Amino acid sequence: MDTIKYQLADSQIPTTWYNLAADLPVLSPPLHPGTGQPATVEDLVGIMPKELAEQELSLERDIEIPSVVRQIYAQWRPAPLFRARRLEKLLDTPARIYYKYEGGSPAGSHKPNTGIAQAFYNKEAGIRRLATETGAGQWGSSLSLAGAFFGLEVKVFMVRVSYHQKPHRRALMQAYGATCVPSPSTETAAGRGILADDPDCPGSLGIATSEAIEVAMNDPFTNYAGGSVLNHVALHQTVIGKEALLQLEMADDYPDIVVGAAGGGSNLAGLAFPFLGEQLRGGRRVRVIAAEPSACPSLTQGRVAYDFGDATGLTPLLKMHTLGHSFVPPAIHAGGLRYHGIAPLVSQALEDGLLEARAVPQTACFEAGLTFARTEGILPAPESTHAIRVAIDEALRLKEEGRSEAILFGLSGHGHFDLTAYEKYLGDELVDEGFDQELVARSLSRLPEQFGAGPSGTQADQVAGS
Repeated sequence: MDTIKYQLADSQIPTTWYNLAADLPVLSPPLHPGTGQPATVEDLVGIMPKELAEQELSLERDIEIPSVVRQIYAQWRPAPLFRARRLEKLLDTPARIYYKYEGGSPAGSHKPNTGIAQAFYNKEAGIRRLATETGAGQWGSSLSLAGAFFGLEVKVFMVRVSYHQKPHRRALMQAYGATCVPSPSTETAAGRGILADDPDCPGSLGIATSEAIEVAMNDPFTNYAGGSVLNHVALHQTVIGKEALLQLEMADDYPDIVVGAAGGGSNLAGLAFPFLGEQLRGGRRVRVIAAEPSACPSLTQGRVAYDFGDATGLTPLLKMHTLGHSFVPPAIHAGGLRYHGIAPLVSQALEDGLLEARAVPQTACFEAGLTFARTEGILPAPESTHAIRVAIDEALRLKEEGRSEAILFGLSGHGHFDLTAYEKYLGDELVDEGFDQELVARSLSRLPEQFGAGPSGTQADQVAGS
């Protein structure tokens, strides 16, 4: 039962990112919130460089990774793929369990895959500062790292509850030279307005996004950088799945099931989209499972609608499963999954039957995280424990059915900055936060109705101009 590691050579770092939009039969474009018409590159360049705006709207299947970005990737990529033999033995399952480990990056998660790319394009465009949001801090620390590499100032609005839960993430951002403030803050009109209504607001990724975009809109030398949800972010993360395809070929195996934690969707997309692309082009079918928190279940409880990506309506309108842009999720410790919506490409894949979603509670995820740590030796980030929970459940199901299948899950980052959460779980202080249906109903009532909405789990009607 020795550890089995599949490691590619440096020369095998992917040379292109994969764009799932090229292979999906139906796409709903982002809309300009003022006109209701499909957003153009010109509409987006106010907050991002032209290259990223073009990637956001691109239907090209393979987009070249700049050589400078690949050279920086080489510090931690290709990331290893492991066979979880000790976990398999503990579960006494015939399943073959693999995990793709992204915690070896300098920031400890998968987020630098897009942070480096976004910083590169912004530097090339003459931008001096990037503004962003972060939940648990993986994205904020990754963009801070990228800013240090490219000589860019970085301003991070960190969701208030995570700012206090995870002080070491904040310290890491500051160590890289970034400025980090709790959101909602008094530094923006959006933050001040929310604090006026609720002085004790714990914050949300939607609120922090509003603050970051407001800063970018008010300074021509500052751009917004998003850590998830947007098409170009999902694109950059596909280096994960492209490497995994090669590594599973080394293992002479192929996954029957692919599992990824889902908040905004970048981690799930990065792992699963290359496998879905193979399937859509005639390859082998895979079951893709999005593991989301039961306290913030956008895929399983959300409505398909055009909605804002932020709390105050500054972003283009995105077609996605949403709990409503004004929804403030409970203060779970998987701060990176506390988002009201999901990446439009992930949402469309669910509508097309290419993936399924499962909501899992916080305590069951931490239980799975400790099981994994005690067998495989890596303490996972709280976000990653959602994928581990579902992977374990699937392995146990296969055991009951007496079937052997291959399971691949994404271990999106380590949990070394999340020890307070594990300490609370070990001390029986962690509880499962409830899902407030009434709160979500109020939030959904504030959707931009003129752009239409469909019921959860159905294909929403096409809107005028889309």
